[in-house]
Amino acid sequence: MKSIKNESFRAAVLIASLLILSPCDRIFAILVQHTTSTSKPSAGKTAFATDDAFIDDLCHRIFQYFIEQADEATGLVLDRARVDGSRHEQEHASHNIASIGATGFGFTALCIGVDRHWIDENQARARLRAGLRFFLNRAENAHGWFYHWMDLKTGERRWQSEISSIDTALLLAGILTVRQRFANDPEIVALATRIYERVDFQWMLNGDRLLLSHGWKPEAGFLKSRWDNYSEHTILNVLAIGSPAHAIPGESWYGWRRQWMTYAGYRYITGGPLFIHQYSHSWIDYRGLKEERPPHVDYFENSVRATLAHRAFCKELSREFPDYSDTIWGITASDSAKGYVAWGGPPRDPAIDGTIVPCAAGGSLMFTRDLSVRALRAMYEKFGDRVYGRYGFVDAFNPLTGWIDTDVIGIDLGITLLSAENSRSGKVWKWFMSNKEIVEALHRARLR
Repeated sequence: MKSIKNESFRAAVLIASLLILSPCDRIFAILVQHTTSTSKPSAGKTAFATDDAFIDDLCHRIFQYFIEQADEATGLVLDRARVDGSRHEQEHASHNIASIGATGFGFTALCIGVDRHWIDENQARARLRAGLRFFLNRAENAHGWFYHWMDLKTGERRWQSEISSIDTALLLAGILTVRQRFANDPEIVALATRIYERVDFQWMLNGDRLLLSHGWKPEAGFLKSRWDNYSEHTILNVLAIGSPAHAIPGESWYGWRRQWMTYAGYRYITGGPLFIHQYSHSWIDYRGLKEERPPHVDYFENSVRATLAHRAFCKELSREFPDYSDTIWGITASDSAKGYVAWGGPPRDPAIDGTIVPCAAGGSLMFTRDLSVRALRAMYEKFGDRVYGRYGFVDAFNPLTGWIDTDVIGIDLGITLLSAENSRSGKVWKWFMSNKEIVEALHRARLR
């Protein structure tokens, strides 16, 4: 009886959505809807014998993105590409646009690729040396901070973007990971160290004693927003506190607000979509660390609880959108049929329309490995012949309406790859936490 109700609901939503589509789009949506209504596996899909085999395939595909969509001379990684590996055409707004956040994930991906024997070590070293030389000597910067968006080939500023504090932090995280993974390479170590030491974290305080700015623009100065509440910025805070040349006070760790939430019996600090609980944890191993001050927050456990609450939230949403369940779940900032949306929950974002975002579960592999693997395998087995390709999963898809993204996004692939590697080997944590500046920063912030 439940399946009949679900199919009736699905049909009603489909009919409503078809009314606003062009004739050609209606035909496509009907065809996709027909195929997504069945859970029968495609004859072309691989039947993975184990979870490890599936995750290895997914990660290897993601790794290929950071090889194929990176420039060997600059090290920059494209913000996004087509699911088939092709790049956006010249007239498309995203043509040749690189993201320094994606590049930070990309540098870390090269470390993983060498250890997984997906790339020759000498080739990886050559790429990394070129990328580090570019960021030290050629990339546009202000006080050591870099623009959010750059031209892939030249590194020139694009989209009038800001000098971004958080995206520079993601880049630095990758650079410091590289420094430790290739600690026997004097040039890599020297380049990485100089890039980190050059960043003036005190300048980014913009007159405040504790709270860093979101960024700066040459036309308008510092952005009004500061990192004043819990978010993905803890990696930025740690890098700033540990800076060997321009450190900010350890007390800055306690300068931002902690907003508590309880959902489905899980109490945790939150402040936005699920990715805010994931990005910093890609590199910082918070396991076993608690704040010295009450309420002695354990940020790793906090992210576990946030993930479990989000899964429960998606299960509750299945009353409206039957493709969500305790098996298939995940909504975080992503593409959608209406463009890029920073959605999530709980609480309920009114924009939620049934879209599934694979990197939500993928980015939590390091927190809830079994549940996340189960979700990703269920997505693959039910929809894989349409949503799984050259670089793994598309960025997002909506089984209810038939919409399937035509793109993958670098940071969303990156969080899945790094989270998976930490869940498998813990090596990203090991490499990054070997940096003495990071250990000192956590000590100064009184995380024990």
